[in-house]
Amino acid sequence: MANTYTQIYLQFVFSVKYRDAAINKDWKDELYKYISGIVKNNNHKTICINGMSDHIHILVGLNPAQSISNLLQDIKGSSSKWINEKRLVKGNFEWQEGYGAFSYSQSQIKDVIAYIENQEEHHKKTSFNEEYLDFLKKFEVSYNEKYTFKELI
Repeated sequence: MANTYTQIYLQFVFSVKYRDAAINKDWKDELYKYISGIVKNNNHKTICINGMSDHIHILVGLNPAQSISNLLQDIKGSSSKWINEKRLVKGNFEWQEGYGAFSYSQSQIKDVIAYIENQEEHHKKTSFNEEYLDFLKKFEVSYNEKYTFKELI
């Protein structure tokens, strides 16, 4: 009997709408657990999740049965609904439209986990916009700066 075997590691990066610092330290761990539950319910594996008050990084072992866009739509839609239903922010919480998805090999996973776990230290030196543009350049992703994550002006 034939089987399908895969090993697909993706890091997803996305921000709060207008890069608002809306993710509070008091409830961010609960948010990360909730998002990990969404990932698991979609038959993927959360390897690492962390972020800052304005964005999130998630390293996932991806099941190829679901598209990346459908998974991210579920993560972002369900988690923003959860935040709003729990009234964790004043007003309405929204994620910025779009996301980054970057692939890694097995040999890179320890470094990616360390990078994600070390977000607070990393962002003492680098802004989210700089970080995100660095990802796009490192992975040689063609982009239009007009459509990268923007802050409210």
